[in-house]
Amino acid sequence: MAEQTKVNVKTTLPTTPFLPNAERKPMRTERLIIRPFSEDDLDALHSLRTQPEVMMWTAIGRIAANKEETREVMARYLPPNDLETYNNVICLASTGELIGIGGVSKVGHFFGWPEVGYLFKKEFWGQGYATEFLRGWLGLWWALPRSEVELGVDPESVDGPGEVPELLTAFIEESNLGSRRVLEKVGFREFKQWTERDSREGYDGDTTLIGFVSSSAGQKN
Repeated sequence: MAEQTKVNVKTTLPTTPFLPNAERKPMRTERLIIRPFSEDDLDALHSLRTQPEVMMWTAIGRIAANKEETREVMARYLPPNDLETYNNVICLASTGELIGIGGVSKVGHFFGWPEVGYLFKKEFWGQGYATEFLRGWLGLWWALPRSEVELGVDPESVDGPGEVPELLTAFIEESNLGSRRVLEKVGFREFKQWTERDSREGYDGDTTLIGFVSSSAGQKN
């Protein structure tokens, strides 16, 4: 996404640094365990990142070249980098199997606001796991301690400068209808569409992307 003019706002964001992984408590939903990354997750994460159907929706658009590349990705969510991210592994509660990952990898990304994303192994698509994860994870996110901040954000995400409710963002490729349904089910609303050159490896032409927001207003802590 090309650099664009931002509007300055007063709002809140989770207080950083985040708690280290070792101090974060796993969360149990009906069928899932949402927990921090550990060094032992490398093989399972690599299995996820070598599924073409999954990786086509990522920024690189291709499977992991090798396990070392996956190790480098995982390092973003392990100490000491865990203090700057709020990303999790998603496991079946019944077996402990890692079936996905999700959370906030960067605070203040494309739209100036934190951005949430997730990936699930293809064999677990269409079973409601993404919706279940996101509902549970949002409870964790909105319950984090907050600090007042000033930041520059996408002007289309707010009504104008000044004091505004905190937002959480997400974006998808236009054809990713499954993720669109998930986001809308848990309360995200579309606020922006744009077309840009497809930057994924091996892809040519343009792609249309859609931005979504969820507001802290009305959230129950």
